[in-house]
Amino acid sequence: MENYQHTVEERFIRYVQIDTTADPTSTTFPSSMKQKDLGKLLHDELIALQLSEVEMDEWGYVFATIPSNSTNPNLPTICFCSHMDTAPDCSGTNVKPLVHRNYTGQPITLPDDNNQVITTERHPYLVQKIGDDIITASGLTLLGADDKAGVAIIMDFVQFIQENPNIPHGPIRILFTPDEEVGRGVEHLDMKKLNADYGYTLDGGKLGDIEDETFSADAVKVTIHGISAHPGYAKNKMVNAMKVASEFITALPKDKWSPETTQDREGFVHPVSIEGGLETATIQFIIRDHITENLREFENRLELILKMIIEQYNGVHYTFEISEQYRNMKEVLQTVPFVTEYAVQAMHKVGIQPNSTIIRGGTDGSRLSFMGLPCPNIFTGEMAIHSKHEYVSIQDMQKAVKTLVELVQIWEKHQ
Repeated sequence: MENYQHTVEERFIRYVQIDTTADPTSTTFPSSMKQKDLGKLLHDELIALQLSEVEMDEWGYVFATIPSNSTNPNLPTICFCSHMDTAPDCSGTNVKPLVHRNYTGQPITLPDDNNQVITTERHPYLVQKIGDDIITASGLTLLGADDKAGVAIIMDFVQFIQENPNIPHGPIRILFTPDEEVGRGVEHLDMKKLNADYGYTLDGGKLGDIEDETFSADAVKVTIHGISAHPGYAKNKMVNAMKVASEFITALPKDKWSPETTQDREGFVHPVSIEGGLETATIQFIIRDHITENLREFENRLELILKMIIEQYNGVHYTFEISEQYRNMKEVLQTVPFVTEYAVQAMHKVGIQPNSTIIRGGTDGSRLSFMGLPCPNIFTGEMAIHSKHEYVSIQDMQKAVKTLVELVQIWEKHQ
């Protein structure tokens, strides 16, 4: 690929300027119709690159196929997947991407808000990127590298493969998804239409990261039913559901069990919203751990704390509803270890030191793995995600493209 003129930078800069912020409060799919704006653009670009079976369906999923050019007719179909939406945690409207050539290691003051300063002290990975070309936003928005870096990497890979038909590979499926950031990325995905055997999401961080283990995740909805009364005549009658809910939250452990007090393989219980009034109050929790069985232990302990609070108030009752969100993809990937190993081999071939890491979260690959598509996660260079400090190295993205080119050749040789 020495003489190949990468398109990943130009593509990324165009893609991030399209607002695709997901909406966690929406009941539509996708949660924001503007995600389809990027989907339509990608659809048209894939057609222009002369892929086959290019489609954007009613849900906003974008599909395309690169047919096999191998003499082996029995090769599996490999899918490369990234999500088009960006997180609602930080504005994704009017993103202004800025390229900082030959980064020197000095603080980067973002021009639209001088209070936003990206430093190596806050972002140590930048020390390794001195000399690279770094893309940031302007200080008012996130950048959208999560996961438009992945989208741009896949599209650049597609262009290279199309321009170099001498590279042997089996059938390749391309998939771009909406709504990953609100946990609904593959909710309406037609797996028969996808028609792939193994996959890789391009949604990882540091150069060389290969992730085949995520959290397992549940959601818990706690509803507390108080006792209403006229406030002028409420003595010894009223029990305010909001106050009971506040007491419950206060009773949670302060030095453990929460996102702000855990790291590595430690799980957590996290209240993400509370709403209600005098008579009824509802608290939404997310429960996370890398060991699926631990979720039930967390939930039992959470309900025990709730009961201890509720028992202090006569006539007050509650409901405790558990719903499964996703499971640790390691449970699937450990049955097909070669899927991850081939990605590791590909990185070695392009001179990258692989780094096996765990995800303290989930990806589309978590759900896809349990839907029949074993799907580890490959680096893109996206860093400081969901924030105004988000950045990506152009060279990291280019190396991810090279990794995919080697990866499809490894699959062609080993099957």
